[in-house]
Amino acid sequence: MSTNTVSIPTAARTRIAINLKRLRTERGLSQERMAELADFHRTYVSQLERCVTNISIDGLERIAQALEVDVIDLLAPVSDVG
Repeated sequence: MSTNTVSIPTAARTRIAINLKRLRTERGLSQERMAELADFHRTYVSQLERCVTNISIDGLERIAQALEVDVIDLLAPVSDVG
């Protein structure tokens, strides 16, 4: 019997990826500019948006500050888009 109750669409990393890309594009920011604002490399922002890598709490806070949102906005539930 599996005890894993986290589904892919609601996993925190997936939520962060979807919300990061949505918030970044809503603000008209390129991945490069987003990275500059958060003091990350552009490829790291790309990896976050593609769910290739994890982010620390401190990194999440840097992203939120760069986007001028609360960290909770990056973790907000996302609707299924398919």
